[in-house]
Amino acid sequence: MEVSRIRETPDGAAFGLESGMSIVDTSIAAAAAALSGVAAWGAWKASREANATAASVAQIERDRWHRELTPQLRIKLERGTRDTLYVRFDAPAALGELVVQLTIRDDSDRSGLPHLADGSTPEQRAGVIWGPFQFHPRVEDTDELGRTVPAFSLLPGDRQRLVVVQSPKPSWYQDALGEQRWRDEFRTEPIRLWAHCTAPGHKPWCLSFGVPQDGNWAVGGT
Repeated sequence: MEVSRIRETPDGAAFGLESGMSIVDTSIAAAAAALSGVAAWGAWKASREANATAASVAQIERDRWHRELTPQLRIKLERGTRDTLYVRFDAPAALGELVVQLTIRDDSDRSGLPHLADGSTPEQRAGVIWGPFQFHPRVEDTDELGRTVPAFSLLPGDRQRLVVVQSPKPSWYQDALGEQRWRDEFRTEPIRLWAHCTAPGHKPWCLSFGVPQDGNWAVGGT
């Protein structure tokens, strides 16, 4: 009854009722659209987080697999008429052919040191192998300083021989005991090395070694 009376009122009143109903309908539609937008954003956010989680898990698994496949190398020094480094590739066999490049490291980083009391400059110190041995300079494409040898390939169970010589004293060790002081400084120190290893389909590995002078094998670590 009440509805019919409202419908029988003048046009202006009826128009007012119809406008009121339109506002309500519009508000409901807007609220529904807003809820739909929130739901869509939530779904997008959840999907993005799921993808990020999956990528993180995959990266963790790749890193774990890379660590498990770390090449097992051994290096030893054999003294004689020709001092020789032996490099042996033990495992894992799954890597197949391994390419190895060796670089001799100094006993410590001197690059940031200023001029010292001995008168040496950073540039002069950079031209010295600060350790007991170096690779034979300019032999089989070894660099002039004797720090790095060209890369070589090894199969599991294979080994490589590399000639080394005692590192020369710095030019400013000029007094009568300069040579003796230099030899004494590194008489029992290990040969410090980086071994940069690559295998097809894998990220590189960089292994550090401290090869003793007593003929024992050194095992590398990451």
